[in-house]
Amino acid sequence: MPMNFYPGERIALFVDGANLYAAARALGFDIDYKRLLALFKKQGRLVRAFYYTALIDDQEYSPIRPLVDWLDYNGYTMVTKPTKEFTDASGRRKIKGNMDIELATDVMEMAERLDHVVLFSGDGDFRCLVEATQRKGVRVTVVSTVKSSPPMVADELRRQADNFIELQDIADEISRAHAPREPGEPVDLAEDEEEPAYDLAT
Repeated sequence: MPMNFYPGERIALFVDGANLYAAARALGFDIDYKRLLALFKKQGRLVRAFYYTALIDDQEYSPIRPLVDWLDYNGYTMVTKPTKEFTDASGRRKIKGNMDIELATDVMEMAERLDHVVLFSGDGDFRCLVEATQRKGVRVTVVSTVKSSPPMVADELRRQADNFIELQDIADEISRAHAPREPGEPVDLAEDEEEPAYDLAT
């Protein structure tokens, strides 16, 4: 599929971890983050790849920690913060892990050094961020999916973006192969760990 990048463009990736994980899962595949990076390195000059996720602090073992550590050593700039736990109106304990402000701040700070921002999220709250980035002369591509049920990308975000990449269309290039593992073969934690589900409401 056409990616709509220009040769030599300065590109940065901004990955809303929980949102991208949910979109890929809705389409029935797991993302190979090394392949994801390689795909976008071919499109221009990749300046930075940011990955945003909240971490549950009070657990002895966080299921996402191995993925975070692996990404940190393999070309991604990690932006994390502790989740907040709260009780909703019906008395249920919930975890909140929203990274919107951190992501938006980084896009605004980086914009003058970039030609093209690639936002991996379908969150409609980012429409204003996309518009503000475009006013700085930077093109914005949104990566999410309309092929899940329900669609994972907000219509207003998709319309605002200069380009929309359907996640399903690049699945073959960024998905992880599920090869059978031999007994006793070490597990690559970066592959097997996944984003836990958070309540992403602000």
